Amino acid sequence: MSGVPDEQQSLRRLLGRSRAVLFDFDGPVTDLFDGISTTPVACEIKDAVRNAWGVLDPDLEKCEDSYEALQCVRDMFERPALAPRDRAALEQAEAIVTRHEHTAVRCAAPAPCLIELVDALRDLDMRLTIVSNNSDGPIWEFLKSLGLQAKFDTVAGRDPHELRHMKPDPDSVNRAVSRLDLPASACLMLGDQLTDLEAARAAGTRFIGYTRSAERAADIRNRAADWVVPSHHPLIIAAKQLSAAN
Repeated sequence: MSGVPDEQQSLRRLLGRSRAVLFDFDGPVTDLFDGISTTPVACEIKDAVRNAWGVLDPDLEKCEDSYEALQCVRDMFERPALAPRDRAALEQAEAIVTRHEHTAVRCAAPAPCLIELVDALRDLDMRLTIVSNNSDGPIWEFLKSLGLQAKFDTVAGRDPHELRHMKPDPDSVNRAVSRLDLPASACLMLGDQLTDLEAARAAGTRFIGYTRSAERAADIRNRAADWVVPSHHPLIIAAKQLSAAN
């Protein structure tokens, strides 16, 4: 358990200046695919789009990640073509990913100490939401399975109608902040990827990185994150210390 004074002082300051915490879903809340490659999902997307549009653009053909594949499908749709491309293929690609997300959340485990962190933040009267490149439905399904749905104000997941709005685009963060009716400066985002940090910065929220990877932690720090933690423990300690002081 991390508890160095400088860290706790910094985390207490960040939490004390915040009225809401915005969680990324895949990472801080759960390891959705539990280290399993999404290459088969990407292949299913490519097969569906190939059937609809014919030969795929090179960037989509070589893509082996389901979320990158979604963005590549959107890019291909925007490019000039000899014949108009049916938008239904975009919707089919998004539906494929959503279906696999629904399957994944049924056996996904919460991140270690997630429930304790949620309770500690709620004890501070902190409002909670999720901002994610995952679809709303699977996220709510996961929260309900843990009895956490009432503790989150809202979920701002993947926009099924505009795949360009996936992070690092700040759209999901902006939607969450708008629904909370708070200034972005009163919101603190917790995420595990550089794309989360980019989205938070573009939206004007503060950001704490969450990763056990020393290399990724260094990258996040170098991009001027407000702090980086390897687990939820330091945040739980800081939140409890603030509660005790109030």
